[in-house]
Amino acid sequence: MNWEGLDITILGPAFLAGLVVASTHVPLGRQVLKRGIIFLDLAVAQTAGMGIVAAHSLHWEPGGWQVQLIAVGAAVAAAFLIHLTERKWPEIQEALIGSLFILASSGSILLLAANPHGGEQLKELLVGQILWVGYQQIIPVALLYALVLGVWFSPLRKGSTLVFYLLFAVAITASVQLVGVFLVFATLILPALAVRQRERKADYFGYLIAATGYGLGLVLAALFDLPAGAMIVYTLAIASLLGGWLLRGKPVIPETGVS
Repeated sequence: MNWEGLDITILGPAFLAGLVVASTHVPLGRQVLKRGIIFLDLAVAQTAGMGIVAAHSLHWEPGGWQVQLIAVGAAVAAAFLIHLTERKWPEIQEALIGSLFILASSGSILLLAANPHGGEQLKELLVGQILWVGYQQIIPVALLYALVLGVWFSPLRKGSTLVFYLLFAVAITASVQLVGVFLVFATLILPALAVRQRERKADYFGYLIAATGYGLGLVLAALFDLPAGAMIVYTLAIASLLGGWLLRGKPVIPETGVS
């Protein structure tokens, strides 16, 4: 075990980043699960990621306003398209969302084809580099999320599907750049699965599960010198499984009908 890896100056900002991401993704994830549009987050996240890749291909400064503008623009465009599918073709919406995800993923690969470091950039987009996140990256995202949560819990969102999609696009764009696509999906869906049969204090328990998953994953990744993003996905899954079992007294594995 690498006990020296338990460096609070590295793990502290990473854990805070996870808490910040969970602050919006827990309530958003519950809504995604209720709507039955599970691939929504992957499609929007991957579309925002394609926007980031496109900006890098133009040699724009990483983290600059141009990159943020194209990433948010791509995510918002995806949100509008998905909102349109809900209104026009609800019976095939999930299939269309999955198609958007595949198109965005393939677009990112095409944009990186001529880049000698394309494989590394694609891996970073998917798995993220949470251990390299600093406070200077977290602060603007936290301020943005405070605004998102303010609108989320206000009367503005009630009854407006479009507002939900727009808030989702803005939140996902920021979180993809902090933690990567895989952790975005895991943070949205796994805690939501654990608390899906609860209404009272559901967000509270979802936040607790997410914090446990991020904290345990970071510690194990540091001790065993493993990729932090991938490890957190597993610890989020374990925390969600155990959390759901404690909350309901039974496993959270969905029934498949297969004996």
